[in-house]
Amino acid sequence: MKIFPARLSNKRRNFLLVKSVLSTAAAIAISIGSTFANPAHAENGNYKETYRPQFHFTPAMNWMNDPNGMVYYNGEYHLFYQYNPSGNTWGNMSWGHAVSRDLVHWTELPVAIPQDTQEMIFSGSAVVDTNNTTGFGKPGNLALVAIYTSADKVTGKQSQSLAYSTDAGRTFRKYAGNPVLDIGSSNFRDPKVFWYEPTHEWLMTVALSDQHKVSFYSSPDLKNWKHLSDFGPAGAAGGTWECPDLFPLPDPSNPGKQKWVLMVNLNPGGIAGGSGVQYFIGDFDGTTFTSDDKPYTPPSGEKLGNFDNGTFDDWTVSGTAFGDVPATGNLTGQSPVDGWVGSGFVNSFHNYDGSTGNLTSSNFTIDKNYINFLIGGGNHPYVQGSAVNGTIPTGNIFADFEGNMYGDGWKATGDFSGTEPAAGTLPGQQTVGSYLGNKLVNTFFNGDLSTGTITSPSFTITEPYINLLVGGGNHPWGGENPTSVNLVVDGKVVETATGKDSESVNWNAWDVSAYKGKTANIQIVDQNSGGWGHILTDQITFSSQPASPWAQDTSVKLIVDGKVVKSSTGQDSESLDWTHWNVHDLLGKTAHIEISDQNTSGWGHILTDQFTKANEPALSALERAHWVDFGKDNYAAVTYNNAPGGKRIMIGWMNNWQYAGSIPTSPWRSAMTVPRELKLQEENGKLQLVQKPVNQLNELRQGPTVHLENFKVSEGTTPLLAKGKAVEIKATFEASSANTYGLKLRTGNGQETVVGYDSATGEVYIDRTRSGDVNFSSDFPGIQRAPLAINNGKLKLKILVDWSSIEVFAEDGKVVLTDQIFPDQSSDGMAVFATGGTAHLQSFTVNQLRSAWME
Repeated sequence: MKIFPARLSNKRRNFLLVKSVLSTAAAIAISIGSTFANPAHAENGNYKETYRPQFHFTPAMNWMNDPNGMVYYNGEYHLFYQYNPSGNTWGNMSWGHAVSRDLVHWTELPVAIPQDTQEMIFSGSAVVDTNNTTGFGKPGNLALVAIYTSADKVTGKQSQSLAYSTDAGRTFRKYAGNPVLDIGSSNFRDPKVFWYEPTHEWLMTVALSDQHKVSFYSSPDLKNWKHLSDFGPAGAAGGTWECPDLFPLPDPSNPGKQKWVLMVNLNPGGIAGGSGVQYFIGDFDGTTFTSDDKPYTPPSGEKLGNFDNGTFDDWTVSGTAFGDVPATGNLTGQSPVDGWVGSGFVNSFHNYDGSTGNLTSSNFTIDKNYINFLIGGGNHPYVQGSAVNGTIPTGNIFADFEGNMYGDGWKATGDFSGTEPAAGTLPGQQTVGSYLGNKLVNTFFNGDLSTGTITSPSFTITEPYINLLVGGGNHPWGGENPTSVNLVVDGKVVETATGKDSESVNWNAWDVSAYKGKTANIQIVDQNSGGWGHILTDQITFSSQPASPWAQDTSVKLIVDGKVVKSSTGQDSESLDWTHWNVHDLLGKTAHIEISDQNTSGWGHILTDQFTKANEPALSALERAHWVDFGKDNYAAVTYNNAPGGKRIMIGWMNNWQYAGSIPTSPWRSAMTVPRELKLQEENGKLQLVQKPVNQLNELRQGPTVHLENFKVSEGTTPLLAKGKAVEIKATFEASSANTYGLKLRTGNGQETVVGYDSATGEVYIDRTRSGDVNFSSDFPGIQRAPLAINNGKLKLKILVDWSSIEVFAEDGKVVLTDQIFPDQSSDGMAVFATGGTAHLQSFTVNQLRSAWME
């Protein structure tokens, strides 16, 4: 259950939670089972809206996130979910409810467990109390029991509570003895409970979210719980751990035996950025889960710097950030550091984050394919063309915000009425840096909760460039709830800038030569009250030259012929992790490495260690982790209890917290993935999780079927006769000489979503950079990749395309990618492509899928 972006401190996040829920509590006083969403049936006329999925569950209206309480009972698959009964954004968290008899056709029911004045209802699970261990049921009338996280609206504390139903889940009553498990934490959530037959007890898997741990508890009656053990940190731990799920699956390498799978969702820190789902395979003895994963040993190679002899060796130090000798642990004021190897490592946290400098290696020859090293610290990437102590172009300063008001003729609205420029950092804010003079525009009034606009008087554009310093939240104009600075000409926004989720401002240069002589205004907009919901602005200047960005990176750079050819940064973490540069294309070149700290704001430091030239890449924890899905849009995935035939069926929330509140859907927001059946498969002596769409989806196939065989794919793009917005595609390719090859789907109007294979990197990928509406968030467009070794040169794909999503199951579900897409309704074409040679489409079948809402 996501609350607010993990980049915020716990204290700050809890403050925002309490403030936001108190503001709505009075308006949302709901008794259990009394609130109805619109029934999810096509006859309402509401299931043909733009982007409305036709065979994925969506509520008729309003916000939805995590699937909850998935259980099969009395012939029905119950799908509960995080739901806002009152709007299309996150808030008022309650359990929505839908049921299905086939996992395809869903009926939306009244809200099952609504929030009230004391608590919001966060994620959890549901069980059928067959043995009436709780006493909630009666002979012949079993209780369906929900175990959910109670989020206290006043304290922010999270504890586990019960609600039960004796009418097949239609109405629920909260247990009078709630909470049943409380450890006094604000990061203790998302219980998944199941019956563990060997000990005849209930087992709970629950997240210690901020500790990157999963706790296990047992209970005889769901009311009294005993702590058994903890698992973690392990695998990917770059973000908050949430929604764990522990379950057994048959072991294909040992017939008659079983292995245990522990799924752990995390945000941020997913393999594709933002939200993601990882899993561990191992053993569970009723008390402890033990992963099969072994400690990682990176490839050996030639050392370029390990900093273990008490000096920086022949590396050159400049500035004050790195000190005189390598660090041997965390520095004064720094949180505990871990992950370095040996006795010493590079740490630029001298003088906290306030110092800057460089550490530069001597020249060396690149004679191996990879350069491996450990890295941690701040996430401030190197920006091409940025300069240390860069010059500021001269010009006419339109606004420097140094006075006691924004300036003559400036007007402020909303929460900014009556405010004035800030003298830097405001209460509760990380240190604001890089602004000029003594003051700047800073909309962090009342934390991130304040919203409004600050607008300049009209002016005539006389110079070809407008340079301005901008920082704060990354919420672009055009998306929902922007934090942006806009140039308005003739009533239209013609240029815009937003922050980079950083409290350091930096230069933006608008080329306004096309608008010379026009009358314009500059509008500073803050419509965001969530994480990073503020904007910083300073030094608006009319100039004949564009300003270049200042260097504000905490990065490691590889420099060849005076140019930065590779760079890496930390992930806002004090844990060092392996990374690598592939430098095979630079073999024989002379190079040097520069470790740079040019940032003095939050996380303004860099950690590095163990630079090595090697023949193989060192893999990060992110790359070593096992991923349920390599796309960007599968999160909070959990599985059904009591599924018929002992099947393990999973559903995930088809969205990503990077842009979840900005996707362009209305009157609903978010969909679920298709239900998927999970199994274990042995691959090269190791077990891995594979998944396939449930067979019931085949009921939606309708003619005519398009089928091709033995089709030569020439270099370039070749349109196909097949079309469709909601289709199932099966394709088998042979590479031949092509570098990349695959399918282009939902084509038309200059749009396409590409599903391809890259022979050079051995990766299957989805490219959604041109998949329709991609501008609502800078985190949305991109290419999602997954490593995939194909057998005998053949690539086997099963693809499900819906009105706003694509799910790729490669090699019978060995690798899966799930992405949202938002193309025009008329973009329904298909094509094949190949680059750098030809490919062979051995088999291609397209089945149209009718709407699940039309029956």
